Amino acid sequence: MFDIDKWQEIFAAMSKNKLRTFLTAFSVMWGILMLIILLGASQGLRNGAEASFNDDAINSIFIYPGKTTLPHKGMKPGREIQLTNEDYDAVMTAVDGIEYSSSRYGVWQAQLNYGEEFSIYPLRAVHPEHQFLENTTLTEGRFLNEDDLNQKRKVAVLGRDVRVDLFGEDVDPVGKEIQIFGITFTVIGVFEDQGSPREMRYVYVPINTGQQIFGAGRNINMFMVTTGSLSLPSSIKMAGEIDQYLRNKHKIAPDDTAALTVRNRNVDFKEISDILAGMLVFVWIIGIFTIIAGVVGVSNIMIIVVKERTKEIGVRKALGASPASVVSLILQESIFVTALAGYVGLLLGVVLLELLSDLVGEQDMFSKPSVDFNAAIITLLILVIAGALAGLFPALRAASIRPVEALRDE
Repeated sequence: MFDIDKWQEIFAAMSKNKLRTFLTAFSVMWGILMLIILLGASQGLRNGAEASFNDDAINSIFIYPGKTTLPHKGMKPGREIQLTNEDYDAVMTAVDGIEYSSSRYGVWQAQLNYGEEFSIYPLRAVHPEHQFLENTTLTEGRFLNEDDLNQKRKVAVLGRDVRVDLFGEDVDPVGKEIQIFGITFTVIGVFEDQGSPREMRYVYVPINTGQQIFGAGRNINMFMVTTGSLSLPSSIKMAGEIDQYLRNKHKIAPDDTAALTVRNRNVDFKEISDILAGMLVFVWIIGIFTIIAGVVGVSNIMIIVVKERTKEIGVRKALGASPASVVSLILQESIFVTALAGYVGLLLGVVLLELLSDLVGEQDMFSKPSVDFNAAIITLLILVIAGALAGLFPALRAASIRPVEALRDE
């Protein structure tokens, strides 16, 4: 039951020691504020990491050629490893469990024209399944298909930013003709990408059309595949099989990491997730110990309060106050100070995170710092429990005071 007299007494006691009460509350508020900021920053890092992985399928494997640094099977070091269509086709046949796949041949500075509009964009010649490997979302028209490859069509899919640069916002680009290095291509679609904004500036054309026009022959820069599941062991097995096959085919030493890179994004994601999980645990440990430091301060202050009010407590007990009522008085003051300070710290932390989010914006590895609702609820529960514990021992000490000894206290 709400006892207004008890609360008036609590507020009167706090008002007599304004500075002490403020400093006690500030220590708790600061601990909660730091915990909220650290949790929000940790979530911002997690959001940024997940956004960077959303750029491509998480269960994807990327294969890049390089230059040999070790001799192997009579071959000298320093050889440039060149992947070809034959390598891509052979891996598709030799390795089981591949879901989607695409080779890629890229041109970093492709000249595009539409009417009087002119600019330079990176271009990728790819297979149709590249759409699923890159998590590409079509906003207009369609992506490349098998007929485009079979008929070696001169068609192009534009990134959103390329579309805006060449056609503006109001013109429908699908079906329009553009020039790529002076060769006419028909625009068949416009895409957006979930990853980095720079992905919106790419142009996609069929792999064989790109190889023919740009004089690549049957060479490719790299290729990529996805496993049929998100299972880490299956992706590791597939990556190992691809690595072993290509090393045998191109006579690359098993430990020559520079000559061939088989990058397993599933493994990368697992490593980043483990780091972020460890960081979150570290943040909670720091935050909780910071709160504990503030709560210890509250407990020490309540001990002083009990000492100062020893005679008053003795009079209460002499007039018939029960030990439970004395404990309740001390506990209520402790919980009130802790909960109020914690709420203010929580509120300030959320406001600062909103300001930080607006200030930082979208970064490659840091995005939308925020605090999970469940984490906020847990924090509030910790505060209530901490406030009760902070006042419990001083309250029990107050309840154990004998009236005669209390009245003798100076």
